[in-house]
Amino acid sequence: MADLSYAPAFARFSLRARTPQALETVLGIRLPHRIGECLGGAICLGPDEWLLRAPERTALPSAEGLPLSIVDVSDRAVCIIVEGERAIDVLQSGCPRDLSQLAVGQARRTVYEGVEIILIRESETRFAVDVWRSFSPWLWTALTTAAGHLRQGCQTIC
Repeated sequence: MADLSYAPAFARFSLRARTPQALETVLGIRLPHRIGECLGGAICLGPDEWLLRAPERTALPSAEGLPLSIVDVSDRAVCIIVEGERAIDVLQSGCPRDLSQLAVGQARRTVYEGVEIILIRESETRFAVDVWRSFSPWLWTALTTAAGHLRQGCQTIC
């Protein structure tokens, strides 16, 4: 089936720069260069935008005076883990993307029933769903409802 749980808290940083090299120099880490690629907790969300997920209370250097942005957005979102053999079916019930095309280790900014999420495929049967904190109760209800329908024997969400 599909099980849902909240992930433990972790730090999130919104990173913006014209080139990943500018951020890599300041942060001392390698960033993914292709949209949707994940590398060491960093996700490339756009041509000049990354999300860095790190252990809770991680501190990053300031970007003051540099042509880039490092913003701590840790309190903005929570992460819901959807895992199990039917995890993809639960997520596909409200997501317009063909999630079978999302490879393990890839991420996408997308929507679930109109709510913006960042979806990370961690394994064949495990997904991490980052959602803004204010939408998380609604998303939790929608996902648990979808999982419940599947548990009741529906081949697709009824």
